[in-house]
Amino acid sequence: MIGQTGGAMDKQTLTEYVGRNAAEFPQQIWLRDRSGDRYTDWTWTDANSEINAVAAWLEERYGASKTNVVLLSRNRAHWMLADLAIVGSGNVTVPMFTTLPAATAQYIFDFTDTRLLILGETDNWDAVKDTLPDSIDIVTLPGVEIDSPHITWEQIVSESSGQRPKFTGKPDDLVSIVFTSGTTGVPKGVMQTHDSMIKPMLRSMKLFTLREHPQFLSYLPLSHIAERQLVAVMSVLSAGTVTFNESLATLLRDMASTKPNFFFGPPRVWEQLQQGILAKMGSQRALDDALAKDSDGVGLQVRSMLGLDDTDYLLTAAAPTPPALIHWHEKLGLVIMEGFGQTEIMVTAANTTKHRKVGSIGRLADEVELKITDEGELAFKAPGTAIGYYKMPEKTAETFIDGWVHTGDKGHVDANGFVYLTGRVKDYFKTIHGKFVAPPPIESSFSDNDWTEQLCLLGRGYSKTVVVCVLSEMARKQDRAVIEEALLEQAVKVNDQVEKHARIGAVIVTTEPWTIENEVLTPTLKIRREKVEKRFGESAQELARKSAEQGQILLDWAS
Repeated sequence: MIGQTGGAMDKQTLTEYVGRNAAEFPQQIWLRDRSGDRYTDWTWTDANSEINAVAAWLEERYGASKTNVVLLSRNRAHWMLADLAIVGSGNVTVPMFTTLPAATAQYIFDFTDTRLLILGETDNWDAVKDTLPDSIDIVTLPGVEIDSPHITWEQIVSESSGQRPKFTGKPDDLVSIVFTSGTTGVPKGVMQTHDSMIKPMLRSMKLFTLREHPQFLSYLPLSHIAERQLVAVMSVLSAGTVTFNESLATLLRDMASTKPNFFFGPPRVWEQLQQGILAKMGSQRALDDALAKDSDGVGLQVRSMLGLDDTDYLLTAAAPTPPALIHWHEKLGLVIMEGFGQTEIMVTAANTTKHRKVGSIGRLADEVELKITDEGELAFKAPGTAIGYYKMPEKTAETFIDGWVHTGDKGHVDANGFVYLTGRVKDYFKTIHGKFVAPPPIESSFSDNDWTEQLCLLGRGYSKTVVVCVLSEMARKQDRAVIEEALLEQAVKVNDQVEKHARIGAVIVTTEPWTIENEVLTPTLKIRREKVEKRFGESAQELARKSAEQGQILLDWAS
C-alpha cells in the first residue's frame, strides 16, 4: 500500500470561495464569453451578485430542499453562474450533455424527479423537449428563445437584484449528481459534495504548480466532471480567469487568443491537434525536415499557433494516451503530463515536471492511498471522494468499499512509485483459445503509425484479434496500396511483441470518423467498444477465422 499525507483547506464550500474572491479581487475578471471579436466579461463582484440573486430566487421558489435541477447548455459564463446559484440555494445541479439522445435525457429527468430545467443553447433541444415531464419548470438563459412556458434568467436577476439566499452550505452537502457517460449500460449518477469538488482540486494544484490568477480556456463539456473541476472549480480556488470557447470551429482561434496557462485534453484532442499540425505542415516528412533545420523555431511557431506557448501544465487523462503521441508532441516543446482520476474520485495520480515517466499515470497525489486487489484492480482512498451513486445502493456497495473507491482499472506500481494502467477489468476478453487479452497495450502499439487516428481491438471469442481503425484526414489522400502496406507492416511489428494468443489476425480500415453523433464515442470522447463490435463484429470474426486458416494477416476496407 502506498500513501502520502497533505495540508489543509482555506474555505469549505464553493460559495465561500466565490465570496472570498469577490471581497479580495472585486474588479478582477473571472468569466469571459466570446462572440466574434466581442467579449462579455464578469468581474468577481458582478458574478457574485448575479449568483446570489438567482440563488435567492431559487430558494424562495423551491426551498433549500435538495431539489434536482437539470442544467442543459453549451459552455458559457451562465453555465457556471447557474451551477453556483443552484448550489448556493441549497439545491442540486444535474448537468446534462448537449449531445444526449432523447432516451437518455428522459431517463435522467425521470430518475432524478427533476423539477426545474435551466436551459441554454444546446444541440439536442428538439429531441429533449419532447421528453420533459409535464410538471417541470423552465428557466432560459440569455439568448435562448423557446415556445414552451418559461421564465428568463434576466427576469430572475431583475426581480431578485441585491438579494442573497438565507441558506448556508456545509462541506458534506450534496451539490451535484453527475451522470457518467459510460461505455456500456445505464448511466450512474455520481453524488458530489463541496468536499468532492474542492479537495481533489486543492491537491491537484500542488501537482500542476499553477501561477497566481491563471488563465483557463473552457472548451470541453462542463457537464463532464473533468472540465467542471479542472476549469470551473480550479478557477474559483485560484481566482483565475475563464474564457469560453465560442464553438469547435473557433477552437484554434480561441486557444491562440486566450493563451491558457493550464490545458487539459483527452487523447482524442491531442490526436486532433496532431492531425491539424500535420495538415498545416503538409506531411510528417515536411515537419521532420523543418524540425531538422530549426527545431526551436518551428516548435515555438506551432506552440504560438495553438496558444500553448505560455503554459504551466498540459494534462492528458480520461483514456490511455499512446506514448508515441506524447513523444510526437514533445518534439514540438509540448510536454504532456499523464494523470488519472474518475468521476468517483478525482485526481489520484499525475506526472509532474520533477517526476515523470511516459506511459505511466504518474505518482500518487498528496493524501491519496492506493491498494491493488487480488484481481489486479486499482482501488484508491483519499479525502474528497464522491459519496455514492444516486438511488443505486447496490452499485454504490460494489464501488465504494470501506472508504476505498474501486476503479474498474487494472494496473501496477513500479519500484519508483509510478502507477501504470494495464486496461479495464471489463475490457479484457478471451479469444477462442481461452486466454485473456488486454486491448489497451496492443492498441497503443498499433497506434504508433502515421495513418490512423482512432482504433479499437476486437476479439471476444474470435480465432484471432482484429484491429478496426479509422484513417486520418491525411491518410485518406494517400494511395490505398501505400496505406495497406504500412498498416500490415505495423500489425507485424505489434505481433512480434505480444503473446501468440493475442496476435492481430486482421485489420479493418474505415474512413468514417467515430463521433459522439454516431454514438461510437461517449460525450467524453471514449470509444464504446460494444458499438464498434456491433458495427464491425460480424466481418471481424469472419476475417479472424480466415486469418487463422490461411496463416497470414488480412486487411479489409469497410464499406
